Amino acid sequence: MSTYRAFEATGVHNLRLVERELADPAPGHVRLRVEACGVCHTDVLALEGLRQDPSQPVVPGHEIVGVIDAVGAGVTAWQPGDRVGVGFLNGHCWECEPCRRGDFVNCLKQEQTGTTTDGGYAEVAYARASGLVRIPDGISALDAAPLLCAGLTTFAALQRGHARAGSLVAVQGIGGLGHLALQYARSLGHRVAAVARGGEKEALARRLGADEYIDSTSTDPGAALRDLGGASIIIATASSGSSMNPLVQGLAPNGRLIVVGAAPDPLTLATPDLIFGTRSVVGSLTGSAIENEDNLAFTLAHGIRPSVEVMPFDRAMEGYERMLSGKARFRVVLDVAA
Repeated sequence: MSTYRAFEATGVHNLRLVERELADPAPGHVRLRVEACGVCHTDVLALEGLRQDPSQPVVPGHEIVGVIDAVGAGVTAWQPGDRVGVGFLNGHCWECEPCRRGDFVNCLKQEQTGTTTDGGYAEVAYARASGLVRIPDGISALDAAPLLCAGLTTFAALQRGHARAGSLVAVQGIGGLGHLALQYARSLGHRVAAVARGGEKEALARRLGADEYIDSTSTDPGAALRDLGGASIIIATASSGSSMNPLVQGLAPNGRLIVVGAAPDPLTLATPDLIFGTRSVVGSLTGSAIENEDNLAFTLAHGIRPSVEVMPFDRAMEGYERMLSGKARFRVVLDVAA
């Protein structure tokens, strides 16, 4: 095959199926045949004109699972036939100051898959070898894809909270991120509180691992968490800064509100809420490729799985709009290999 199909995003809310010429991978890169690609809310950067130059076509998608079919010059750790994943970070450079200090997530020369470089809404994808994740046996491509972004994001955030087993951990939002965060928190041995809008989500939250449920439409979630003894960690997944504001008061001393949900509106915090109790608010982007392998190993060991809605590759735009509507339960995945 000398060509492959790909969906290109240009302008605003425009996705076009095109034929592309197959190319050899660049030095330090690999080429893979895509089996599945998750549809993530971050795909709006490519599809809604939020890039630096929306007129330039880019292939969206950063939850990619596939099989390597060619390696570029200088690649020695990977071979054709290897089953791999690619997440939001397309591979670190090894040379900038953050990389030299081992902070690969904050590499200054790292492409963002599906936003600044082509992603996985395609039959073929390319990636830096340093960004590859080994996909273990025992997990399907359709299940592995969302774990490469939504899974890693929440798993890494919980790891950065440094909470002891048995401590109260709260997850705000039961959606694409939150439904995985609840499972991770339970499996890490925490006492888990779910914070969401409406009482109808309580049964689901408890099935996913919540010991406590807080309906933020009927009670102050910060006060409710305080009544439970205060949370060592709160993972905020909602796309709303204002909904996160009351959570700070629900932190235990030295507790951390870890923000993983990108919101258009700002957080508004009272400085005494941070000072008294030595509380903190931090952001968490994702994790490195090797941390993603830790994430996949943990999910296998504890039976954690995403809830996915599978869409055929040809219906990529429909899958994206399904995700955007908020009606998906909970992650949309394109089945590229079908």
